[in-house]
Amino acid sequence: MNKREEKLAKERARLEAMRAYEKEYEKYGYICGIDEVGRGPLAGPVVAGAVILPKDCEILWVNDSKKLSEKKREVLYDEIMEKAVAAGIGMVSPARIDEINILQATYEAMRKAIANLSVRPDVLLNDAVTIPEVDIFQVPIIKGDEKSVSIAAASIIAKVTRDRLMVEYDSVIPGYDFASNKGYGTKAHIAGIRELGVSPIHRMTFVGKYI
Repeated sequence: MNKREEKLAKERARLEAMRAYEKEYEKYGYICGIDEVGRGPLAGPVVAGAVILPKDCEILWVNDSKKLSEKKREVLYDEIMEKAVAAGIGMVSPARIDEINILQATYEAMRKAIANLSVRPDVLLNDAVTIPEVDIFQVPIIKGDEKSVSIAAASIIAKVTRDRLMVEYDSVIPGYDFASNKGYGTKAHIAGIRELGVSPIHRMTFVGKYI
């Protein structure tokens, strides 16, 4: 076995371990991974992803989106969207985050992502949380984006969707470096707030100390 074959064998073994929860609950029917991105930024929406993968679907290198390069996430996004039985995205705006708080906004984004699936799931594998007001069996998994292939896939589509949106915002709302920081509180972003004030996509409950 050469180095490339060894690398692929190791990756397939890792992926097989990440299917443990999917195999445990596959008897129930469609399994959907749920994850969110964007709870911490000062600007932009919180975005949730919901993904139902086919049984024994192989998408090599899928992982927690935070552990992947931007280039790798983009490649995996396309493969996930191509292979998924169904995929849904849910977004909640900065104004809504200010209105109901980030935790409730995260739950709302997750409910929207589930509602946007073309197939109703039978089991939800969630990254750490139990989503209120959802009548589908839920399994909260701590660090689920590292342990479940479905949750990892959801984290990738949510991350890529949100990052692309923040790049678009940067072109129409310049001065905050959104394309680079994706709304997180970097030095350049905070300097932009102090120089220009807040933009329409800033979360007022997050930026008060910088104004």
